[in-house]
Order: sequence, then structure tokens, then C-alpha cells
Amino acid sequence: MEIVIGLIIIAIGAFCQSSCYVPINRIKNWSWESYWIVQGVFAWLLLPLGGALLAVPGGHSLCELFSADNAFNITMTMLFGVLWGVGGLTFGLSMRYLGVALGQSIALGTCAGLGTIMGPVLLNIFFPEQDALSSLTLSVIVGVVVTLLGIAVIGVAGGMKSASLSEEEKKAAVKDFNFPKGLTIALLAGFMSGCFNVGLAFGADINFGSLTPDMYKTLPATMLVTVGGFITNAIYCFYQNSKNNTWGDYAKGEVWGNNALFCLLAGGLWYSQFFGLSLGKGFLTESPTLTTLSFCILMALNVVFSNVWGIILKEWKGCSKKTIAVLIVGIVILIVSSFLPQMI
Repeated sequence: MEIVIGLIIIAIGAFCQSSCYVPINRIKNWSWESYWIVQGVFAWLLLPLGGALLAVPGGHSLCELFSADNAFNITMTMLFGVLWGVGGLTFGLSMRYLGVALGQSIALGTCAGLGTIMGPVLLNIFFPEQDALSSLTLSVIVGVVVTLLGIAVIGVAGGMKSASLSEEEKKAAVKDFNFPKGLTIALLAGFMSGCFNVGLAFGADINFGSLTPDMYKTLPATMLVTVGGFITNAIYCFYQNSKNNTWGDYAKGEVWGNNALFCLLAGGLWYSQFFGLSLGKGFLTESPTLTTLSFCILMALNVVFSNVWGIILKEWKGCSKKTIAVLIVGIVILIVSSFLPQMI
């Protein structure tokens, strides 16, 4: 029963993440770089800090975790956060050229597969005594393969969509639709985004051990990864503010209330995926397979819900019944990938 609860919690987080771009549509009179970094303050700094504090037992301080003994792990966790930040930047571009459904599907699929495998591989290089590769069991590999199969099927649906729509229909569904360009950016975004889970792997022991409840143990590492990502995004967004002369966005007092509210909502929905991942993993401790696959499961469910939003937002409008059928098959495969490894 606990495993079911854990998967449900992760699914709720995935639904929230897949919904985080909806509030952004309500932001007024700000350029992309301005609203992106403001929502990042909530998503990557304030909310992760609040989450990390939950991992601190009474009588202790969060600062105690950042000691010299943890220096290497902290550095590596933040470093992979910086790399993940590059993925976050290109993530938005992938949706610009492919739409929410297809853009998130390809990027998150790549992220799911590589993110799950890269963590144990790199940990084994730096800490061979931990035998991290032993976590990549047959069940885990099958789970990753089935997830990638589901992503591939959805990618086929995207290709069918691109081939069947007229230029006018493409522009109506996604203003800047460009499949070749979007595909390249989405694959890069997925590879770099997979670094998030690598960062979590290096930061797995940055907590108070048995004093920290299992469901909160990854939250300090999550904060370090997102802080690293914030640095990358801040540099790029402030550069764009200077390049595009959009610093004045922050001085538009008449829209600050509205925009801050929807940036907070978007940031909260985004952070929910990793808050839910941490809580969900706390219920998966009896299943090492699902614990290892939890990140992959989160990404798979993100794809499922992003495509649901894509249908709601009419990004698949005008597509044939065959294309929609292929899309649905891909979604079903991804749902199956969430629990199939536990049955092997």
C-alpha cells in the first residue's frame, strides 16, 4: 500500500509540474527573460529553501549540513545544478518550437533515461566502494527502456503531426512550430536536464541521517541543485535584459502584483514535482527498484500530463485520428512503465 501511496504522490507532483506553464500565460507586459527569472526566485530559491528546512530536526540548523566534510558532495551537487540550468533554459525553447506536449515529451524522455543511468555511473567513478552500479538492475533497465519506448511513440505522433498539418494549422497550434530545430533543442535540454538527478545522487547523504524522515531526505540536495540552476538562469536572463533593454520590466509597478502572483503560482507548481518526488520516495523504501526509477517515473508522468495539457490547449487540433491514436498508445506505455518494473 505504501508503494501505491508513493506513486500517487509522485503523480500529483508530475501533474503540478505539467501545469506550471499555464499561469505564465497570465503574466502581463513582461519579456520572457523577466518573468522567467522572477518565477525562478520562487521555484529555485525560496520554495526549495522551505523544503530543505523540513529536513532539519529540532535543535539543529540547516547550516550544519554545509560543513567541510560534505564539501565535495556539495560542490558536485551544485555543479550538476548549474548544468541542469542550461537544460532548463533550452527546455522553454523546445516548447516554443514544438509546443507543450511534444516539447516536454522529447526533452523529458531524454532526461528520464539519461538522468536515471548517469547518476549511478558517475557515482561509481568517484566512489567505487559504494557499488552504485548495482542499483541498475534488470528491472530498472527494463523500466527505462519501456519509458523511452513510450517517448519514441509520442515522438512518432509528433512527426505525423508535423507532416499532416498545413503551415497555417501549425502556426495556429504553436506559433513558432519548427520540428527539426525544436527536436535538436529538446534533445539538448533533455541531456542537460538529466543532470538534476545526478546532482541528487551526489547529494543523497546531505541530511541528518536517521534524524531526517525518509520523505524529506533529498530536499537539501534538491535545494543545492536548484540554486546551481538559478545561477545559470540568472546570468542568461540578466544578459537578455541588457541585450534587449528590458530592465524596465521590473519598474512596471502596475503589473507587479499580477505578475508576482502568477510567477509564484508557476514556481510553486514547478517545485511540486521534486517536493513530491522526495515525499514519494519516502514511501518507496521497500522497493529499491522503484527508488532508483523514481526520477524516471516522475519524468514519464510529466510527459503523460503534459500531453493531456497539449490536448486541452488544442496543440493537436487538426491531426488525424491515426495520429491521436498513436499519441494515446504512447501515453499508455508511459503509464505502464511506472509500475511494470515492480512486477518483474
